[in-house]
Amino acid sequence: MKKALIVQGGWDGHEPVLVAKRFAGILEKNGFDVEISDTLESYRDLDTLKKLDLIVPCWTMGEIENELAENVCKAVGSGVGIAGCHGGMCDSFRQSVRWQFMTGGQWVSHPGGNGIDYEVNICKGSSPIIEGLEDFPVCSEQYYVHIDPAIEVLATTRFPKVPYYNTANKPVDVPVCWTKYWGLGRVFYLSLGHHDDVFDNSPTGQIMMERGMLWAAEGKAIVVEQGLTPDRFESLQKMY
Repeated sequence: MKKALIVQGGWDGHEPVLVAKRFAGILEKNGFDVEISDTLESYRDLDTLKKLDLIVPCWTMGEIENELAENVCKAVGSGVGIAGCHGGMCDSFRQSVRWQFMTGGQWVSHPGGNGIDYEVNICKGSSPIIEGLEDFPVCSEQYYVHIDPAIEVLATTRFPKVPYYNTANKPVDVPVCWTKYWGLGRVFYLSLGHHDDVFDNSPTGQIMMERGMLWAAEGKAIVVEQGLTPDRFESLQKMY
């Protein structure tokens, strides 16, 4: 049975307990043994983390010890998948550039705040994760993120929607959903999820989240099957 760890906490406005419960239910439906933790100390034991198939962070605007962030990075680098949404993954620890490097992006603004009507545009053919899905509307925060140019973009949204400093520039398509690799591990992110009910109001978002979590977790089995080791990555740790 695949094992997943969901770590919930941080800013209560993102409803981490409800989001964690939703994601746990999705994973359990797919046969996962799921542990929900409300402490970052769950990242303390690297050996335990490496035995997981998937880590799902649901923690916004917190602070993390360098050792704990490094443990997650090493676990993912060894083949453990990581998948998250909204501020729960890409606005977790603003002071941790290593966390941002691993996850592939960082929230910087949501012009207009909550309640913005916008569209998520699917990047056709970019991944099986979004196969058969169509563009869909969302009413929530529209995340403007700074991203790793190496990510594989699965969906975007068009800015600007409301007047703000960025409207002085040309319209741009900002990633909403992406995948990437970190060492031997798979990384999935979806910027939807300001409140738990976003996934009820925009059910295509929940489909993407479910597929993304399963995709990220599948990487561990491939690593084990092929006998891959992260040695070539870990040997470079001290340089960074």
